[in-house]
Amino acid sequence: MNSMPPPPPGSQPPPVGGGWQPYGQVPYAPEAPNHPNAVTALVLGIVGLAACGLCGPFAWVIGGRAVREIDASGGRQGGRSMAQAGYVLGIVSTVILILSVVFLVGFLVLAVGTTARSVR
Repeated sequence: MNSMPPPPPGSQPPPVGGGWQPYGQVPYAPEAPNHPNAVTALVLGIVGLAACGLCGPFAWVIGGRAVREIDASGGRQGGRSMAQAGYVLGIVSTVILILSVVFLVGFLVLAVGTTARSVR
């Protein structure tokens, strides 16, 4: 007689080690926990791009540091894609911030120069 019970409906054949595995469930190693600053970098990058450009440089620094630490962890830490996205968004929002400041300073210089000429 067969010592194993019949497989439940919707199951797949037993793997090499024996026993039935429910359909769709493949035994994987647990996922590494996310780096503590990965989400922080992503949120700061999004906020820096969408609302407050001053958050951009912080996202750039925190995201870059988190990516380096994740790469150095040897797989013990996850969240690289979130940290990388925060890093890139931080760079983009920092560039936009710098261009905005340059534009504002140029506009003010032009406005003050025009006002000074019209007063004379």
